[in-house]
Amino acid sequence: MKKPKGDYAIQAVVNAIRLLETFRDEEEQGVTPLAKRLDLHKNNVFRLLATLEQLGYIEQCAKSDRYRLGVRSLELGQSFGRSRSLLRRGRQILDELVQTCGESTHIGLLRDLQVVHVGGRSPERLVLTGTRVGRVLPAHCTALGKVLLGCAPTAVRESFDRKVVAGGNLPMVTPATICDPAKFFEHLRTVAVRGFALDLEECEPGLSCVAAPVFDGEGQLVAAISVSGPSFRLPEDRLIDEIVPLVVASADQLSRELGFATD
Repeated sequence: MKKPKGDYAIQAVVNAIRLLETFRDEEEQGVTPLAKRLDLHKNNVFRLLATLEQLGYIEQCAKSDRYRLGVRSLELGQSFGRSRSLLRRGRQILDELVQTCGESTHIGLLRDLQVVHVGGRSPERLVLTGTRVGRVLPAHCTALGKVLLGCAPTAVRESFDRKVVAGGNLPMVTPATICDPAKFFEHLRTVAVRGFALDLEECEPGLSCVAAPVFDGEGQLVAAISVSGPSFRLPEDRLIDEIVPLVVASADQLSRELGFATD
């Protein structure tokens, strides 16, 4: 009988990756806070930092003596984008969408039932929403997340219900967040029928968003495209009448480029 891949995991490598992932939310960190956060001995954390620093994935700030991500982390992230057909093809579509609608655009994936922003573009204007590339957000309060759940196979929603909802993890991020499980899953059914999702200040006050699904050549949901901006520029009527058709058309274009027959 074949062993699960988890049985072959090297704990030191697992801890090194866990350490790197803590910098997703923190710009700089010291050894003691990292040890507490990872539940590891300070000596272990120091050795991990020293190894990652030697390889260029971590660097130590001379002024504060704390640690931050090194340039090799950026290079690795850029390599991810170059290696993915989805992102290579999506960049031009995001750029065109930015020019058309004048707001920030993103490509998002579902990972561990959360939304990961893997690509983004921003317009040149004084008031804008910056790109969220690399950020991880809850699926239930974002347009990207609701599309990635609502337009996915039933098994994905069942997994979300079992692993997230059942644990009471539909937190109220803003007063507009849908927190009731019954209402949320009914909302997802609407998203599946309409083929797009809205976020009307559900994730962040003053921010509105619309997203649509992207499919590959085998008809599998692989990503979602979104447009987001300040709510005063993107009221619900403008989202529905003007922005939704643009986002859906861009998502359909990317799907076609990935081999999906949209007709």
